[in-house]
Amino acid sequence: MSNIKIDKILGSRRISNYWWATIILLGGLGFFLAGLSSYLKTELLPFTTSMNLLFIPQGIIMTFYGTVAILISIFLWLTIVWNVGSGYNEFNNEKGLITIFRLGFPGKNRVLKLQYSIQEIQSVRVIIQDGLTPKREIYLKTKDQREIPLTRVGQPLLLSEIEEQATSLAKFLGVVLEGMG
Repeated sequence: MSNIKIDKILGSRRISNYWWATIILLGGLGFFLAGLSSYLKTELLPFTTSMNLLFIPQGIIMTFYGTVAILISIFLWLTIVWNVGSGYNEFNNEKGLITIFRLGFPGKNRVLKLQYSIQEIQSVRVIIQDGLTPKREIYLKTKDQREIPLTRVGQPLLLSEIEEQATSLAKFLGVVLEGMG
């Protein structure tokens, strides 16, 4: 058995993010061009008659909503390009170290790298909350009661996956498992 365990963390490069960034961009362009068509009295969108809209109030509102949607889409595309949230969790029994590595937005704090001694870890804690906003997360609980999140943000993991991951991690680190049962 290896003394090093590495869990890759998926960041912003998910199919759902590509989908929403594309849909919001296309919708925003449609609204923006419809509003611009009403101002210029020239058809910029094929198969529509948006130049017949009154610029005030309909055209200006459509231009505004289109601009906002395009800006949101640009933000989403940039998070995908920068792969915000991606990284890894490394558990190294040889060195007695746990490394949490994540990428953030560009700037001086782009890289988040936290290191903890395995001796500081008291337990592996699992939080499972069902309902409207389900939560299925794994935390490392330190002896001074801090909780370090290990799971990715987004789609909650299956119960069987989270149980298996938490159990194998607790065994690997030689600590107790909390929250299961």
